[in-house]
Amino acid sequence: MSRRGARRSALFALYKWDLTGTLELDPDADEYTRETVDAVQRHAAELDARITASAEGWTADRLGVVERNVLRIAIHELETGAAPVEVSIDEAVTLAKRYASEDAGRLVNGILARVAREQAA
Repeated sequence: MSRRGARRSALFALYKWDLTGTLELDPDADEYTRETVDAVQRHAAELDARITASAEGWTADRLGVVERNVLRIAIHELETGAAPVEVSIDEAVTLAKRYASEDAGRLVNGILARVAREQAA
């Protein structure tokens, strides 16, 4: 599976987990998907704190479930260096636009740009 497909699979699993509290991961999920889902679940509180700190006037719990989980995945990638900064942001924006809205894409882009700038400083 491509990295793009793995991110999408991770998003779907985390979306369901965020809504229901139950993780349903495809038994055929690749290693990247499994590692991403595991890391995001274990560090959700820290990732949400990072989102809240970077989102002007918003807290992570007020965001839509899609946007919140797209951001969690991307921030995890940024923190671990799992992908280049530009790739992580571009893929996150694409997922947000596809599964939420154009406005969600702009929101995700703005938050991740702030996270990336803070991390580079």
